Amino acid sequence: MIQSVALVAALVAIQPPAESSKIRYTYRSDLTAALETGVQKHLPQFVEFYKDLHANPELSLQEVESARKIAERLGSLGYEVATGVGGTGVVGILTSGEGPTLLIRGDMDALPIAEETGLPYASKVTVQRDDGHIVGVMHACGHDIHQSVLVGTATLLAELREKWRGKVMIVAQPAEEIGVGALAMIKDGIFDRFGRPDYCIALHVASNHPAGVVAYTPGWASANVDSVDITIHGRGGHGSRPHEAVDPVVMAGHVIAALQTIVSRRIDPQDPAVITVGAVHAGSKHNIIPDSAHLQITVRSYTDEVRRTLLDGIREVTLNTCRALGAERDPEIRTRENEFTPATYNDPVLTAAAVDVFQQLLGKDRVIRQDPVLGGEDFGRFPASLGVPGLMFWLGSVPRDIFEASQKPGGPPLPSVHSSKYYPDPEPTIQIGVKSMTALALSLLGS
Repeated sequence: MIQSVALVAALVAIQPPAESSKIRYTYRSDLTAALETGVQKHLPQFVEFYKDLHANPELSLQEVESARKIAERLGSLGYEVATGVGGTGVVGILTSGEGPTLLIRGDMDALPIAEETGLPYASKVTVQRDDGHIVGVMHACGHDIHQSVLVGTATLLAELREKWRGKVMIVAQPAEEIGVGALAMIKDGIFDRFGRPDYCIALHVASNHPAGVVAYTPGWASANVDSVDITIHGRGGHGSRPHEAVDPVVMAGHVIAALQTIVSRRIDPQDPAVITVGAVHAGSKHNIIPDSAHLQITVRSYTDEVRRTLLDGIREVTLNTCRALGAERDPEIRTRENEFTPATYNDPVLTAAAVDVFQQLLGKDRVIRQDPVLGGEDFGRFPASLGVPGLMFWLGSVPRDIFEASQKPGGPPLPSVHSSKYYPDPEPTIQIGVKSMTALALSLLGS
């Protein structure tokens, strides 16, 4: 998490898209009581829906049952439902007269992690990988909460249909964890088939905030994520006769060290950037110099300019370092464009409107400003592809007693998302998620 106060101020000052000036919202205080009544009425079924999803997670591009369950719920509420959008994606449309079109997105996929929470509804699902290994599957990133809040919001909007005007587009998205789901739905014509939204909103669980609060980040909220693979070619030989070989391991070591100078010497210190070599593979035995070495790298940035500087720099540094160290063949450098996840930009005007709604709904003490993160999230593709305002806000999820214990000196650290031990407190998390998302939706739709 970024801690620089100067950076946060700079991010807030980013010029918002031109369309953000057109944002019109009204906090629907006249519906607060109905909203509270609806949440309390349906909360037990929302929590049961969540527990079922949590116990039965599905990996990216395999969200068949999750999609079916959401489609059935939407259909029973009167939504026009389309399935198989961008793979397993679901789109539900509910119209109530003339007004804005609002896209509300929730993602469905889980992670290949064996759950260690000890919950009575913990996942016991396993899958066999291509290499034959059996791995566990777990909703370690809170997508089960996202789906439950999505269905809960859809439920209340259907019940309050006579109180708003416009079109609601409920989107259950596949494959967020591998960064391809939003793009797949866009390529499948989601906006040509179902309409162009005026706003796009979503939420994400926060593993650093207690259940009962929401958090927001104006401007850049999550990062560009690139994956780069490098193969360095040498000439193998005996470990005792290095002068007769061209050692790719030595070249890899120099490349790894030199890559760090890209961030420290080519990027403005006010611009966040990360180059991490996450995997190095070379050789098979103590006394054998291998023919090649392989590096796997993750690259994080916010702006297109910084992203390009990083990727170009990786190519230049790797190529020239290997040449300088006597490589007889240039390295292979491949950026996995099909896995690229673009940064998510929270429109500052839309964010300010949401903060006002949340503060009136929940109270100022339960609405927290959060620094941007360098994690990836492909929700940003939806508003960016249309040039419309978008917002993803954070939903506190940590059980209150666990959070308070973690804040004491020497207290236990909180498990982060993607941890086998992470779990949300379902009832208060879903309750606040549905209330805040529905209140924001009602404020943006016509009245």
